[in-house]
Amino acid sequence: MIEVFTAEYSLICKIFEYKKPYICFMDGITMGFGIGLSGHGRYRLITEKTVLAMPENGIGLFPDVGFAYIAAKSPGEGAVGAYLGLTGNRVSTPADALYVGLGTHYVPSGSLAALKEDLLATTFSKDPDQDIKTLLERYNRNPESEPRLKLILPRIISTFGSKKSVKEVIEELENHQLSGDALVAEWAKDALQGLKKGAPFSLCFTDKYFSRVASARGNSNNVLSTLTGVMKTEYRIALRSSLRNDFSEGVRAVLVDKDQNPKWNPSSLEEVKTAEIEALFEPLGPEVEELNV
Repeated sequence: MIEVFTAEYSLICKIFEYKKPYICFMDGITMGFGIGLSGHGRYRLITEKTVLAMPENGIGLFPDVGFAYIAAKSPGEGAVGAYLGLTGNRVSTPADALYVGLGTHYVPSGSLAALKEDLLATTFSKDPDQDIKTLLERYNRNPESEPRLKLILPRIISTFGSKKSVKEVIEELENHQLSGDALVAEWAKDALQGLKKGAPFSLCFTDKYFSRVASARGNSNNVLSTLTGVMKTEYRIALRSSLRNDFSEGVRAVLVDKDQNPKWNPSSLEEVKTAEIEALFEPLGPEVEELNV
């Protein structure tokens, strides 16, 4: 796993810092490392076929690949990103993808081939970014609907943006399920279903971790305020999390046997120990080097 996480996380940092224009075509399912490859790029093209999600809590890991850094910049001072990270729920409309910040442009899928041809035929000036912006504006379209997440933003903020424990989040969602507003009730039901798929330890860790990254935003003295700092931290977390029983059990239940019935340890939120969560953040021992980026 050391080689895998080193390669993935180093590449993410290189994409983020890459000086040449980096254009991502997210024309379909874009999850997990797919978001790592695209979400930190300069130009992030989504289509009506784009489906975005970070469902790692459901396999006993955590939403990694720097998604916490993206989430911290999402609406509601990071509340929308925290909701997506904790529940693993999907973003499946162009309007929501743009609203969250995972996409920068909406280009209909049928126009991508022509856009690629125009890109390849372009003679770039000394300002290639301006050339690309001009070209993308020709293909960019406004979504046909309003972002659903924007319509329920106050509920998302009150539920996921108030530094509540996972247990408190669940209690608030259960109350929202009783709302007379059908949109809110449906959202709360979907969010609860997403949370129920996650390992209790992963949920508690994600809740704390995303809150820390969101709080660090704009504070240059905090290592979690930069993507490099986030990826170095996630490297420690990922190496340790991959050794936990939850990860092997989650992979077995979801990807191998596909019985969708993982036996998590700990099995409940109440059994999760704060000390074990904090231990994931600690520097690595002398036998394993830190991520060098």
